[in-house]
Amino acid sequence: MFEDRTEAGRLLAGEIAALSPHDPVVLALPRGGVPVADPIAGALNAPLDLVIVRKVGAPANPELAVAAIVDGNPPDVVLNREMVEAYGLSEEELDALVKQERPELERRAHAYRSGRKALSVTGKTAILVDDGAATGTTMRVAIRAMRRRSPRAILVALPVAPAGTVQELRLEADRVVCLSQPAQFRALSLHYRDFHQLTDEEVTLTLHAAARRRRTVLADWRKRKDAG
Repeated sequence: MFEDRTEAGRLLAGEIAALSPHDPVVLALPRGGVPVADPIAGALNAPLDLVIVRKVGAPANPELAVAAIVDGNPPDVVLNREMVEAYGLSEEELDALVKQERPELERRAHAYRSGRKALSVTGKTAILVDDGAATGTTMRVAIRAMRRRSPRAILVALPVAPAGTVQELRLEADRVVCLSQPAQFRALSLHYRDFHQLTDEEVTLTLHAAARRRRTVLADWRKRKDAG
């Protein structure tokens, strides 16, 4: 059991730093992945950003995903082809469903980033982080979207997930680091002593603090370079 998400992030940071990932960009799945990702970004002196995923529900059954949108410029649409075929959705019908969800995706991206553009992962190691995974569905969508953006590699970092989910994610990512794979996976909250519901404000404060930390690291590096 982890004390909280930050502790889980510190433990993951040690494992990931030992891998010496090439030119890393740390990408958290909000909200829960943000405090886990922050210590990882700090340990790697890497930028921290988000991967925001919005489910696209089926007609008359919004809880059943026929696709998902991942923020970017432009956003990526990842289809659940089995469900698209089951509902017999045409391209026009699917486009209409996606358009319904784009405003909320864009609202969340703007709220969290305060207008900043998403970081590029082209040629870099994209490290995708969440506070855990039960089925891994959202993480798989994030991996597939990032794969289209031509990263050097995709590394998934999770504090806890069922062994079967980890194995499935390893088929999608280049590497998966998962600290705990309990045989009897319970509700994610039961693997943390503190698993409070994070607010949008906590997410934005963490992102701003990470950006300041990154600027300080780069400024110190430039000073040393100029002095040398």
